[in-house]
Amino acid sequence: MTLSPQRLGRVAIFAALVYVLSWATAWLPNINLSFFLIFSAGLLWGAAAGVMVGTVGMALWTVFNPYGPAMIPIMLSQVAGAAVCGIVGDSFRRLGGMRARGAARLAALMAAGLLCTVVFYVPVSIVDAWLFQPFWPRLIAGLTWSSVAIISNLVIFPLLFPVTHHLYK
Repeated sequence: MTLSPQRLGRVAIFAALVYVLSWATAWLPNINLSFFLIFSAGLLWGAAAGVMVGTVGMALWTVFNPYGPAMIPIMLSQVAGAAVCGIVGDSFRRLGGMRARGAARLAALMAAGLLCTVVFYVPVSIVDAWLFQPFWPRLIAGLTWSSVAIISNLVIFPLLFPVTHHLYK
């Protein structure tokens, strides 16, 4: 990836949007537009840009959020999970998601939303359960709670995709 001033500016704007939209949706537990923004950055500008958007945006959110900063192990798992969403976006483009139409595109977008949510919440839930114990009950509760995010991203990704598709063109 070439870090031209234009691309760096786009990455910075999207990372800032991840942070701002995390604030805007903080009152909606486990419903967040950040996954879609990071996915979109990876789709539009490649995996490296998506990873940078996810890393910077989520790092800002985990340090400066209304509930206080996250513990270091949780922060690292959140940042890593968010960064992977950028890779999912790049993979979506490379695997032909932009060329798919109708039900195939809907299924691909829902799969991308599911994948972004799972790669974020599984490591975060494992680290949380490891830190706060008892491990298995805490892990099961955390993964159950992430079902809210899964359901919301199954809706958000197809609903907002036309905006990303417009930017792609």
